Order: sequence, then C-alpha cells, then structure tokens
Amino acid sequence: MPRKLPAVTADTRPFWTGGEVGELRIHRCQACERYFHPPAPICPLCASFDVAAEAVSGRGVVVTSTINHQAWNPELTAPYSVAIVELEEQLGLRFLSNVVNCPPEAVRTGMPVQVVFERYDDVWIPLFERRA
Repeated sequence: MPRKLPAVTADTRPFWTGGEVGELRIHRCQACERYFHPPAPICPLCASFDVAAEAVSGRGVVVTSTINHQAWNPELTAPYSVAIVELEEQLGLRFLSNVVNCPPEAVRTGMPVQVVFERYDDVWIPLFERRA
C-alpha cells in the first residue's frame, strides 16, 4: 500500500527507524515511568524533559477498527483495516495503525496483534498482524 512518509525529526527518529532492527520504540518518561505516544521532547503527564525512546514488546490488542473502502489515490488497494491498537505495556498506550495479512472483515475488537514493519526508504512503518 503506498504511504505518505512522515517528517522524521530528532524526537520521532527512534519511532520511525526502530523497525530496522525489529523494535517498536515508544517514548517513556524516566521521571514518572509512563510511556506516551506520539513522541515528544517533554512528558505530557509530569512535564519532565527526561524522556527517551524504549523498545516495547510490540504486542497489543485491537481496541476498535474500521474498514476503509475508499481508494484515496489510484495506487491504493482498498478495502483495508484501520485500527486503534493498545500495547500491552500500559493501559491507555494506544495508537492508530493498520492491521495487515488478514482480511479487513476479520479484524475484531480484542483481537491480539503483533507489530510488523514495512520499509519505505529510511522509514519503517509499524503495522500489526493477528497473533495466535
């Protein structure tokens, strides 16, 4: 699926490049120990500047999903699943992604998933697939 690539900054680089070594890297505050996403230079909970990207398991569950039937450009393959995934490391640690390698209509709330990466230039997009 063709993708618009993100702007990679000093704060977001660990997130977008972790897939090169198979790691999903999420920012974590070293002061209050909370993970947060998207990456930022300051903790949104305690306002500490002591934050760093850390590798997480990449395992989570689908919280909600939808099927997109609209091909937004001629190269896009529809339908595809868009999901909010919650990572197992922390309640509420969620982000938007796609569930791949299964039919979009098979994606369900509560479905266990595991991160996989798609490489585009120097960016590794974290996607998810069903796990057993």
